[in-house]
Amino acid sequence: SLPGSALTANARANVRAGDVLVAVGAADDDALRDLARRAPAWGLAVVWIGAGAPPPSGSADALLWFDDEMAAHDGRFMLVYHLLWELAHVCLEHGGVLRSPADCDGPVCVTCADEGRLAEVLAVDGVTARVRAADGEEDVDLALVGVASVHDLLVVHAGTAIARFGGAP
Repeated sequence: SLPGSALTANARANVRAGDVLVAVGAADDDALRDLARRAPAWGLAVVWIGAGAPPPSGSADALLWFDDEMAAHDGRFMLVYHLLWELAHVCLEHGGVLRSPADCDGPVCVTCADEGRLAEVLAVDGVTARVRAADGEEDVDLALVGVASVHDLLVVHAGTAIARFGGAP
């Protein structure tokens, strides 16, 4: 996390080649546009999360973007940010995900057990759905996939639907 004042100077002093710059903000933010423009010269990958009009094509290696500016105020924006944060920690900081659960010492931890899994929608109630997965039923948040229907297949991670495969035949 870098302070907003003198953002480019702070980034220049703190980043190393191979780092990932996660820019969180609007495409018209001059400081973020400047960082994204300089990132290739510094050897950084850029993930830009925002809402509203997207930045120009090629501004980032990956965009997690909502066209609807309300996403910055209704929780969808922060849900994407927190999901990315959690997945980064699972992938980069927890050695258990690189081994099978049988190889873990002791009981399987929550991180190892909480991988993306397939689930079928049983009922939809606004922005949540009741789903059935191999290990039972649970309620999941639909903010990342939008509208879902009964019998849709979803990939679920950490109580959140992260992808939809479509409806029943």
